[in-house]
Order: sequence, then C-alpha cells, then structure tokens
Amino acid sequence: MQCNNMKMMLTVVNDSVHGHIELHPLLVKIIDTPQFQRLRHIKQLGAGYWVFPGASHNRFEHSLGVAHLAGCLVKSLQEKQPELHINNRDVLCVQIAGLCHDLGHGPFSHLFDMKFIPAHEEASVQMFEHLVEENGLQQEMEAYGLKFKTDQKENDHSFIGELIEGVDTSKKEVQTHVNCDCKQLSVYKDCHHLGISKSFDHQRLLKFARVCDVKIKGEAEKTRRSICYRDKEADNIFDMFRTRYTLHRQAYQHKTVNIIETMIKEALVKADGHLQISKAINDMKEYTKLTEAAREILQASQEILQEEDLQHAREKVMKILKRDLPKFLGEAKLEKRDISKVESDWKAAVEKWNKEIRQDPNADDFVVDVVHIDHGMKDKNPMDSVYFYRKRDPNKAFLKKDQMFLPKDFYEKLFRVYYKGPGEKLKEAQKCFEEWSREYFKPKV
Repeated sequence: MQCNNMKMMLTVVNDSVHGHIELHPLLVKIIDTPQFQRLRHIKQLGAGYWVFPGASHNRFEHSLGVAHLAGCLVKSLQEKQPELHINNRDVLCVQIAGLCHDLGHGPFSHLFDMKFIPAHEEASVQMFEHLVEENGLQQEMEAYGLKFKTDQKENDHSFIGELIEGVDTSKKEVQTHVNCDCKQLSVYKDCHHLGISKSFDHQRLLKFARVCDVKIKGEAEKTRRSICYRDKEADNIFDMFRTRYTLHRQAYQHKTVNIIETMIKEALVKADGHLQISKAINDMKEYTKLTEAAREILQASQEILQEEDLQHAREKVMKILKRDLPKFLGEAKLEKRDISKVESDWKAAVEKWNKEIRQDPNADDFVVDVVHIDHGMKDKNPMDSVYFYRKRDPNKAFLKKDQMFLPKDFYEKLFRVYYKGPGEKLKEAQKCFEEWSREYFKPKV
C-alpha cells in the first residue's frame, strides 16, 4: 500500500504471543507518543501481578496484540469477501481503533475504572483525540489516506471513535463488531502470562469468520451485517467464552487479588483529596501523568506519603507491601437469592460476634466482597448470540439450537468474607462465618 507517493515501510515487532507482527507506519507514529507510552506503566491485570508473578504484562503490549488481531480479521474479510467493499482506509481505521481502544484506562486498569470513571472506552476516545491534536497527527493521518470531512461517511476520525467506544450494533455495519471480537480473542495473551491453559484456537476463528446479513430482532423486514462463523466452530467459540470464565474464576477474581484491589482502592480514595486523582479525567494532559501519582502511592514515596492527610493511604499501602492482608474466611454462592436478605443476615451474624466475642458493638473486623463472574453476557448463554453459516450456504446466517454439553448456569454471584481484626480472634471469626454459612445453605422448608 502506498499513499501520496510515500513508500510505506512496515515496522516488525516480536510479540511474545503472536510472534513477528507488522505495524503500519501510522501505528508507529501513534505508539511513539507520550499518551500511548503511558500504557507501559498500567498493568493489564491490575493487582493480579501481586499474586501471579507472570502477570507482569501491561496495556501497552496488549494493545499491540489487539491491533494485530483486528488487522488480521479485517484483512481476511477484505480478501474473502470483495463484495463488502472493505478498502485500505477501513483496514487502517480498524487497526488504529484496536491499538487505541485502551488509551483511557487508569492506574490498575479496571480497578481504577470502576471507582473513578464511568467507562474507560469513553476516556479512550478522549485520549485518542487529545493524542492526535497534541502530536499534530492529523496531517500524518491524511497523508496515509484517512479523511477528516464533516460528512460522517467521510470522517474516519469519527469512525475510529465509534470503533473504540462501541455503537448500537443493530443499526451499524460490520466494522463495529471487529474490535469487540478481537478483544475477546486477546484473552489468549493473559493465559500465556498467567500460565493457565486454553483450548480454543484463535487462528481458526479468524480463518472461518465471514460477514452475513442477519435479521434484526423485532423488525422482520430489516437486516444488519454481522460477523459469523462456520457451524463446525461452535465448540471452539464456546471454549473461548469458557476460557474467559476460567480466567475470571482463577485469576481476575482470585480471592487474594480482589482483597488487594480493595485495599488499593481504599488507598486511592484516601489520597484523592490531596492528589486530585478523580479530577484528572477532565484534563487529558493531567490524565496522561496519572500513572506517576499512582506509582508514588504504591511505592510509599516519602515526600508525598509523609503528608498528614495521606496517613491512612500510607497505612494501606504499607500493609500491602508487607503482605499484611485480611484473612479469607470463605465464600457462598448466592444463586438467585436476594442479596439484600443475605447481607442483612450476615450483618446480624456480625453484630452477634461483636457482642459476644469482641464485646465491642462498633468493631469492624470483616470485609465483604460480592463477586460477579459470567461468560460475557451476565446470566445469558453467549452462544445464543453467535451467528453461524454452513459451507454449502455461506451467505445464510443462523443461530444454533442444537448446542450440547453446556453448563446449567452462565453466571454466578459469590459472597466472600475476609477478616482483618486481631489475630488472636481469627479462629472465632472463622467459626462465625462457618455458622452463618451453614444457616445460609440450610434447605428451605
């Protein structure tokens, strides 16, 4: 591909999972900016690195992988289905969106997102726009054929933003699905770093992906384009969703990871008044620097953490550094029971504990963490939303109804309890939880 007589020289990067991948010069221009380089200092799995030593990978290398997979997928569609009229501009836009989809993550990734910003995708779009403006990349983008006209059909800048943030897929074309699919495939890299095996073959999914027209639910006469897969890939696709669930169960939502993340959140909240962390999202220049503030907190910087109003944050950090963590007592699967009733029953058990054991009605010795784990669509079977095609009729999309060997439930809610009180009361605390748990699991008459 040549644009405006510019000879395009691809940069080759040796990725730990995907091997040698090629990067378009415009992607390299984006990578070589302070806004993208900050991703080197944001852990992909947040506090997961404190439990899994191999989980040292950052949003930086994850983003390179998503850009690569997004490019592979859209190029495959471009080659196999010329009737889609996917041009090189579309390919480049999809690669840029894959590269920049995580620009808006804050320190410790999703830990920060859930506490300080509504959604990292929106912040990613803002950071992408800031990156382009701050580094004067609009001219570079136009030199490689991208358009910046006011007409939405010709505005590639807006198109990239839609790909990053996501749009109503019932009204949009195939391009809006590409990055979502590639983000699902990217769990392969987490498996690699965590040492957790995976059975799905992401290369096969890329090979057997195809765009078909599917009917819009509730509108019998209308269709939209969607990425579909060969019917024989159903097991492979379910393995991908199951791998996602396994990663959450064994790593992302690991009991020790979660309690460390809870402590980090508490430290960040305590430090917010002094460091103004929550306000940084309103200024992309300040947001670009945010990882430095987070590192100062975690490294117990003497200069900052000596401040009197950061004493509580420092105490939280020092407990993490010394591995002085609340002790895990156990967990109960909430099933379909009313969470408010469960919390009320547990509160009553704690009040009894405080009165009889601690003899202190104001004691706060327990930490409760409610964990949600699913296969990607909460309590729904994600396979019910995947469209397939058959070899003999590749343009006709359908949903599979003959799925076999699937789990009974696709979602679980866990009620976890930790103890942070005096060590000499640990056995009694364990007994408190076990007695409550036995009552909780008692069959209802």
